[in-house]
Amino acid sequence: MSELRFVRLGFGEEAVDYQEAWQKQREVHAARFEDTVPDTCLLLEHPPVYTAGRRTTESERPLDGTPVIDVDRGGKITWHGPGQLVGYPILKLPRPVDVVAHVRRLEDALIRTAAEFGVQTSRVEGRSGVWVLGDPVEDRPALGGLSLDFDPRLHDEEFDPRLNGPEYAPSNAGQRREDRKLAAIGIRVAKGVTMHGFALNVNPDNTWFDRIVPCGIRDAGVTSLSYETGREITISEVLPVAEKHLSDVLENAEPAPRVVTPKEPAVGPAVQA
Repeated sequence: MSELRFVRLGFGEEAVDYQEAWQKQREVHAARFEDTVPDTCLLLEHPPVYTAGRRTTESERPLDGTPVIDVDRGGKITWHGPGQLVGYPILKLPRPVDVVAHVRRLEDALIRTAAEFGVQTSRVEGRSGVWVLGDPVEDRPALGGLSLDFDPRLHDEEFDPRLNGPEYAPSNAGQRREDRKLAAIGIRVAKGVTMHGFALNVNPDNTWFDRIVPCGIRDAGVTSLSYETGREITISEVLPVAEKHLSDVLENAEPAPRVVTPKEPAVGPAVQA
């Protein structure tokens, strides 16, 4: 791929309103489609905001009616806010676009970024994003005095952690030693050009996630670089590291079109003359 241009839109007191950043994405997307700008990654922080992807259900939204912005990316509901590095890579990919390969490249860059801060992360099958893996189930502490055999999440697909006390809160997944998401990924591809991207938890207040069912996942939680390392890590520390690994992964990638397997022609019943 071509050289990746980074645009730092705003951080801290200059955090960028979500709708404003979304409009900026549209402008860069149109320009990238017309080849008037190179591949571009917008980097920023947002003021606190909940956004819901196309697959979000009503049962995953805030119970208190907190406003949610519905967006045109894939995935479900999440939160953005201070202490979270958000990146919107706007890249032109060969058609037909291999969306999964694009997501895997973003995950790879974020896994490398976390590793530079001493945090070992991984992918979880069937769940996009970057994860800190929990302890084996048998080694985890019991919740609310219940043994794991009676953990209601194991038997109730509609279990709602928001109604069952702080021991089930997504922000407490580290204390429960469960799988916990460090970085979320949700994208959209239009006209062969990507939009939206990733959110890497650096040092946010993760209790914001407790008002929703983050990414629609009820049996895991969220974490941050600061929590996992036990020290305060700032956006300014992470920013150049993330840029380095995004550049290395995305500029050196050789994206190939998605392989489309032609369908076998339908075979009707044999006819005897």
